[in-house]
Amino acid sequence: MKSQLKGFLWIGLGVALLLAIFISPFASSSPDGLEKVAEEKGFLEKEEASTLWRFAPISDYLIPGIENEKLATALAGLIGTVGIFMIAIGLGKILRKTKPS
Repeated sequence: MKSQLKGFLWIGLGVALLLAIFISPFASSSPDGLEKVAEEKGFLEKEEASTLWRFAPISDYLIPGIENEKLATALAGLIGTVGIFMIAIGLGKILRKTKPS
């Protein structure tokens, strides 16, 4: 059972990476629903001026310094997918070590 779970995790990571690298660069550049409403109601500027977003490592799903937008988006997807996967694996290991009382 343990090896089946590992295989499932690796296949899932592979599919997620394929989607992040090869499909995400072709996503629509149109604003999503929440961003569209923010534009229409006139409070999008307040969100963009927020100091919290200045610290985002990969804002707007683009790697800074890369001119090709599709490549920058693909790399952002790769980094984000691997990062979240590593966080999930780390949390799983920590939670597995703590035994319920």
